[in-house]
Amino acid sequence: MTHPDDPPERQEQIVSTKAFDRLVGPSRARPQAPAIVAGSQTITANTLLERSTAWAARLRAHGLSRGARVAVLTPPHPEAVAIMLGSYRAGLVHVPINPRYRGAELHHIVQDCGAALLLCDPQLADDRLDALPDELDCRGITPGSPLLPLPPASTIETTLTEPPLHDDETALLIYTSGTTGRSKGVRLSLAGIVGNIGALTTLWQWSDRDILSLSLPLFHVHGLCIGIHGALLHGMAVRLHARFDPAAIIDDFRADATVFMGVPTMYDRLLEHLDAHPDEGPTLARGRLFTAGSAALRPALLERWEAHTGHRILERYGMSETLITLSNPHDEERRPGAVGHPVPGCEIRVVDETGADVPAGVMGELWVRGPHLMQGYWGRPEDTAAAYTKGWFRTGDMVRSDPDGYLRIIGRRSTDIIKSGGFKIAAPEIEQVLREHPDVREAAVVGIPDHRWGERIAAAVVPNAGAEPEPQDLTTWVAEHLAEYKKPRQIALVQRLPRNALGKVQKPRIVASLRRPEDPER
Repeated sequence: MTHPDDPPERQEQIVSTKAFDRLVGPSRARPQAPAIVAGSQTITANTLLERSTAWAARLRAHGLSRGARVAVLTPPHPEAVAIMLGSYRAGLVHVPINPRYRGAELHHIVQDCGAALLLCDPQLADDRLDALPDELDCRGITPGSPLLPLPPASTIETTLTEPPLHDDETALLIYTSGTTGRSKGVRLSLAGIVGNIGALTTLWQWSDRDILSLSLPLFHVHGLCIGIHGALLHGMAVRLHARFDPAAIIDDFRADATVFMGVPTMYDRLLEHLDAHPDEGPTLARGRLFTAGSAALRPALLERWEAHTGHRILERYGMSETLITLSNPHDEERRPGAVGHPVPGCEIRVVDETGADVPAGVMGELWVRGPHLMQGYWGRPEDTAAAYTKGWFRTGDMVRSDPDGYLRIIGRRSTDIIKSGGFKIAAPEIEQVLREHPDVREAAVVGIPDHRWGERIAAAVVPNAGAEPEPQDLTTWVAEHLAEYKKPRQIALVQRLPRNALGKVQKPRIVASLRRPEDPER
């Protein structure tokens, strides 16, 4: 896909930085290799670099000063990748926005980060834009005809005389999912992204012989940092999809895909497809690697996937603030229910409530340290300071280590650890037992403030199609499998669990829906 206003290839040789060179180096080395395949379009590495340089020139010529924030509202598309690279090249900060966000959410992000410009796919230019600040410059980005003119070729070199973002400058502003309040902007440097994602994907043995099937959104660490940045770091082609469709993923592997990354809900839908079309399991078996993150996989799902495809899914752990810190190994055991060991360059501790290290087998909070951690929350120095203790980022995730060092995520300190009747109870343990009931498809367990128990164990349960389990039967089921004090005191049957854009269950919404008028405030 070429454009008449593409700058000459020589412009890509303008001054650079170590991290930026490492990110685009494989594309420069193999300019005619496919970089992104989207539908019928095949974007070569050279074309992607040319488009990114054109965007860098446009943005600088538009009068944006170094460090200005460029917000981008678009579905996954090659142009979004070119804009991101162009922003890096021009010394600007890329701010991707969830295209499902409505007016208030969109307004919060552009106002919070002080965006100088919003680039918006015209298909998304609806009434949500009415909520934006009047002073915000909003432009369309129809591929091939962006509403920012390209400077004359003779002046492009002068508009890009400065190097790209310095390696320690903020390059990417990822807004957290905001499940417990207004989302915060997480500041990530290009050096941190390149170092961490390079270590992770090297651990996973990514190479330019691989082809990634990618249906994850490009406004979060999973799809944007691992998927796009990881592929660029290894000269790896990406089959990019605007939305997830199980049949399209299988078609990718029927063609040439070797790697797939997904969240549990994607694997659930793929398994539904394979249950209905078991003859397509061998097509996925052609793949080399299947990974999962953003939420825990059920052991039963892992077993079903392996039965259909012969592959054991590789689970890993990370978050916006720390990038990817833990991963199961590529060649050794991928242990069900575990997220493995620290990624090279990451340091971890597992501590109790006093900050003292706990031994293997004892539950504690995961603390992380390393050069890849966020630079802080945008404009929130107090929140940033509160997230750290002596240089260690407190994740809020409760973990337990196996004797040989494999770590298991038990749940969130705030929502997954329930204090009821004097006991400290891990909600995911109860959820797993509920999901093993023959009439249950999904379950989420929460603690509800309670005068008698401190917190009352409650569960929102999604039944299997056609099933209508009695709540008392489910309570009895849990009591038969776990200690009696772990049984739910309240069970509600629901059609679906509330989730954010990455499939994570929004437990605060469940707590709000299950509270009773007589319940105390927290």
